[in-house]
Amino acid sequence: MKARAIMGQAGIKRVLAGVAVAVVSFAALGTVAALWENPIFIRMTPAGGWEIGMLALLAALTGIYVVVRRPFCSDKKIGVGGVLGFLGIACPICNKILLMAFGSQLLLTYYEPVRIYVAALGVIVAAWAVVREWRQWEPAPAPQASSS
Repeated sequence: MKARAIMGQAGIKRVLAGVAVAVVSFAALGTVAALWENPIFIRMTPAGGWEIGMLALLAALTGIYVVVRRPFCSDKKIGVGGVLGFLGIACPICNKILLMAFGSQLLLTYYEPVRIYVAALGVIVAAWAVVREWRQWEPAPAPQASSS
């Protein structure tokens, strides 16, 4: 029922905005995390195959969130999920804040082995935010044709 209500005139705009956000977030975060070769960012640790999959999930969830979010009642869980997901897929040595706070030896010894779990936690938090918004979202009623 809710999926059909999305497809109204305003709903199509929301779906297009969600697709745009998903594509842009995938491209931007993947470039910043240097999951593929680019002239701007260089990755110091090799990327495994799971990073792109987690990034794709996170980008898709972010796009879905844009479609179903309630404009004035949204919560911050999707942002927390995005940050955790990004920290999980990004190179720990390339993250200057983490590097200055903990040092490269500590990051490679303790953080690198659990990065996949941090990324998975980010995806889980983002999925929770999407499900929560989906359950509380009330689509606008379809306009009634006037009978004159």
